[in-house]
Amino acid sequence: MLACLRTAAVFGIDAQPVQVEVDVSFGMPTFTMVGLPDASVRESRDRVRSAIRNSGFEFPPHRVTVNLAPADVRKAGAAFDLPIALGILAAQGIVERRDIADVMILGELSLDGAIQPARGVLPIAAGARRESIPRVLLPRANAAEAAVVAGITVLPVSSLTDAVSALNDPSRFLSMPPIVSLVPSAACNVPDLADVRGQLLPRRALELAAAGAHNLLLIGPPGAGKTMMARRLPGILPPLTFDEALAVTAVHSVAGRLPPGVALLTERPFRAPHHTISTIALIGGGSQPRPGEVSLAHHGVLFLDEMPEFSRHVLEVLRQPLEEGRVAIARAARTAIFPARVVLVGAMNPCPCGHAGDPSRECRCTPVQIERYRSRLSGPLRDRLDLTVEVPAVPPDVLAGAPAGESSGLVRARVVAARDRQRDRFGADGPRSNAELTPSLLREHCRLDPASLALLRTAVERLGLSARAYDRIRKVARTIADLEGDADIRAAHVAEALQFRVAA
Repeated sequence: MLACLRTAAVFGIDAQPVQVEVDVSFGMPTFTMVGLPDASVRESRDRVRSAIRNSGFEFPPHRVTVNLAPADVRKAGAAFDLPIALGILAAQGIVERRDIADVMILGELSLDGAIQPARGVLPIAAGARRESIPRVLLPRANAAEAAVVAGITVLPVSSLTDAVSALNDPSRFLSMPPIVSLVPSAACNVPDLADVRGQLLPRRALELAAAGAHNLLLIGPPGAGKTMMARRLPGILPPLTFDEALAVTAVHSVAGRLPPGVALLTERPFRAPHHTISTIALIGGGSQPRPGEVSLAHHGVLFLDEMPEFSRHVLEVLRQPLEEGRVAIARAARTAIFPARVVLVGAMNPCPCGHAGDPSRECRCTPVQIERYRSRLSGPLRDRLDLTVEVPAVPPDVLAGAPAGESSGLVRARVVAARDRQRDRFGADGPRSNAELTPSLLREHCRLDPASLALLRTAVERLGLSARAYDRIRKVARTIADLEGDADIRAAHVAEALQFRVAA
């Protein structure tokens, strides 16, 4: 008997429909699997056999052949366990229908028949809707995640026997209600910017970075507060929109980092990898490409502390994602695309010992050592950092007696107002922030008056700035004008933007 079911394989953050064909025929008892399965899928033979028997069903003492079509797409992961097991039961008549084309099925089986959570559920649910498959049968722990996708019925199951009951009579099985709006989490774990004492210029740089999604480099001695300020940046970024939350959740789902039972991630991600990270861990990759840290920080903050300590090769691979907002990982069969629209925040010391320019401590580094240390960040990478600001050491009297600065809530209100102006200017289909402006949009929305143009031209000539730096100064000036509510860029806006470029 032949049974056919529907499931999906995930490549990148996209789902590829897969048809599971199970044939149970007379012959020597064997269990053969074809269709380009990897080792984790081939191992499902033992899990499926034990799960069927321990769930009270009979495993057929005949020849079992499983085909995963299309055969030219590699299948990876344990989420094929459940459709294979249900296909075997359908071929025996235990599942009443043998051709199940209206349900997308996925889930990993334990030996006792329990169904374990799977990764990549959100892209698979979206793929089911795209393929006009009305129902998705999946692990109960992933039900909230799949319910985010409108237009499909989610059937959560906890065991193989539940799955059989759900397929035999879906109308009597309790489905998961759809989630149609974004509900922010009640508790926010992001620390408040009010904790930062003094540091007015770095605080201004943080606000500009949040308002325009500009990349930022903080330079200062140890203990000046660089890491402290970077960790407070997500708290002043605008709240995630529903579409942004979907994109962030999809990346974390594919990476297997979505907590069980969570429908949507409602806070902007903050990723701070150690400087010993590899290129693949930062960018993504592998034989079955998985997202790296830059994609896990999508629509959030990627913080590189002690930036010169990172391998130069690792840092250089960031150049393309910072420009394009995505990572393309090419393999022989196809190319996986991961989103990577991040605000990059780097932190570094002014010299190897960290005390150059510190009036209270003596720097013992030679000029050659300082130059070698700073040159670990290449010119092209520094060019992509829109804002560079020095973070001086804070005197003890300021730490003890200075009043608390503005809270994250007050700064976020100004940032949200600036982002609203950008959205109204660019339209629903345009860029989300000034940092994403293309050259054509830059000419249209960042026009300079004669005074501003003369100031910028003089700065470019004297400082030897590149064409990329010229454009990025205009983008930062546009953000400064948005924060002040000005429709036009004035010379004062350009002068402030140059202040953060001269520090580089």
